[in-house]
Amino acid sequence: MEVVKTDDAPQAIGPYSQAIKSGGFVFCSGQIPLKSDGQMVEGGVVEQANQVLTNLSAVLSAAGSDMNKAVKTTIYLDSMSDFTEVNEVYSKYFDNEIKPARATVEVATLPKNVKVEIDCIAEL
Repeated sequence: MEVVKTDDAPQAIGPYSQAIKSGGFVFCSGQIPLKSDGQMVEGGVVEQANQVLTNLSAVLSAAGSDMNKAVKTTIYLDSMSDFTEVNEVYSKYFDNEIKPARATVEVATLPKNVKVEIDCIAEL
């Protein structure tokens, strides 16, 4: 196993790694809409989803992977009413022919009361 760490995404806010490389895959922790300096992005769910996916892309890049190698994602929303808007943003980041498998889950609350969090597993 190898820890993945980059300054191009926010640092972990708890006892976990940004990602772990193991067995030919990279397992990315959930990303929330913090900028790399740790400040919350301003705006609604669209801006938050863009920041989350920008962060996820940075972590994958630091691991030697990219969004086109994603095999599975999970989207956590604080309201399923945001599904369509998040899906539109998501489709811009995963525009390759083979889309990753995905689950979308509505949760009661997310860290720092954000609207969206996304995690990812990708090939190296």
